[in-house]
Amino acid sequence: MTIPGASGARSDRAQLDTASLGSLPLLKKERIWNASDFTGVNVALAIATWAFLVGGFTALLVGFQQGIAAMIIGNAIGLCFMVLASVVSSQRYGIEQYTLLRPVFGVVGVGVLVFTVILITEMGWSSLLAIMVGRAVTQVSNSAFSTDFGPESLLVTFFALLAIAVSWWILSRGPVTIGRFNKFIAPGLLIVTLFLMVYLVLNTSVDTLFTAAPLAPFEDDQLNFMLAVEFNAGVGVSWYPVMGSLARLTRSPRAALWPAYGGLLIATLIAQIVGMAAALTLGDSDPTVWMMPFGGPVLGAFILLFIAFANVTSSSSIVYSTVLAIRQASGNLLSRVRWAWLCAGFFVLPALLAFFPGFMYDKFMVFVTLSGAFLSAMCGAIIADYFVLRRQRVSLRDLYVPGRASAYHFNGGVNWAGMGAVLAGAAFYLWIYNPITLETHPLFSYTTASLPAAVVGGVVYFVMATLLYKRRNIGDFVAGTTAAGASPARIEQA
Repeated sequence: MTIPGASGARSDRAQLDTASLGSLPLLKKERIWNASDFTGVNVALAIATWAFLVGGFTALLVGFQQGIAAMIIGNAIGLCFMVLASVVSSQRYGIEQYTLLRPVFGVVGVGVLVFTVILITEMGWSSLLAIMVGRAVTQVSNSAFSTDFGPESLLVTFFALLAIAVSWWILSRGPVTIGRFNKFIAPGLLIVTLFLMVYLVLNTSVDTLFTAAPLAPFEDDQLNFMLAVEFNAGVGVSWYPVMGSLARLTRSPRAALWPAYGGLLIATLIAQIVGMAAALTLGDSDPTVWMMPFGGPVLGAFILLFIAFANVTSSSSIVYSTVLAIRQASGNLLSRVRWAWLCAGFFVLPALLAFFPGFMYDKFMVFVTLSGAFLSAMCGAIIADYFVLRRQRVSLRDLYVPGRASAYHFNGGVNWAGMGAVLAGAAFYLWIYNPITLETHPLFSYTTASLPAAVVGGVVYFVMATLLYKRRNIGDFVAGTTAAGASPARIEQA
């Protein structure tokens, strides 16, 4: 079956955009990113003001040396099962990750998760990125024009809404446009971040940095460290809603796996370390506050505005896969709605949240860790399904056959093993660590919460799927009908 609307009269770019916005497997010629391109996308995603903010929030709990350790351990854990759960399968089959979730959760189950966990998570991140743009512009205004706009002023909201509008414009033109912006943004972000790091080293003594006390720690040092690790693990796994749908556009496994893991890990750590060091020495976790005194009135303003624009491209990349998921999960309901209108609909709630910038900042750590509870459990279930039970083989035809004719229909369109695994993993997470009350189980001080949640989710899925479906020959767990590693052709509609 050909892609709707992709006629021979159209340009190659139009064909690529149309293909990548659909749910069908991409052909080899439609995979537009090599390793360099995908690395640029990931670097541009990782180095934005939110990454500096994560470093600043880490400084609330631990000092510089412990903070670096916490960020490395946390991000490495979160990114590990995030990449395994999203990048590997999407790149292999050229299919966006939410269609590939049908064997794990069923068509209806995927819709439930997309319209709850995924949608709330990505709307939260989008609103935060937009608000940070607003705060960055107000800081520049206060410095350049001696204005006195506060962090919750209407000017913050105005520029946050403007950032959302620009993000929508970029997003509505598809991933090719996103990739082109990132080719220029990613190198600039690396230069800016490295400059900030060099400036920090030259203007701050090592002794001052290493002896700087955390900004707002608890009395228990081990608890502070594990809270910092868990916060960064939540940041790592929060890439899940984005990466699979982007990785499908890469040309080879090598072009997808290492740029996803290494690009995100290294770029994130660089930005987070700079943010943490600046917060410890200047006493503020918000990068839109410390960048002006850090770089000076002129250079600081330029850097802040550049990174603010990078937030816009980050938001576009984040929302791309989410809107794609909404279209696929809705069935026929939204299939005929124009892409631009779907994107506009996604930004409604982030636009409303832009009127409450203080709330989004105050609840940042709670938001990251709560979303991490459910995403970690989801990743555990996906890994158990794809690598253990299915051995990296899925039936492409059954992914697209509607209703009971599909092997992945299960009971009423829901794979109850997958849904049960997510609930069990998330519940175990919240039992070990409650991010709202900050109550922790003694086990948390040794294991964090994300890793056990992923393990519990995977084990529960394996047991339930084996008992409910595999032993009864339901769900095509024996072997998919498409050979692993084969270049997928177009799937004919049933």
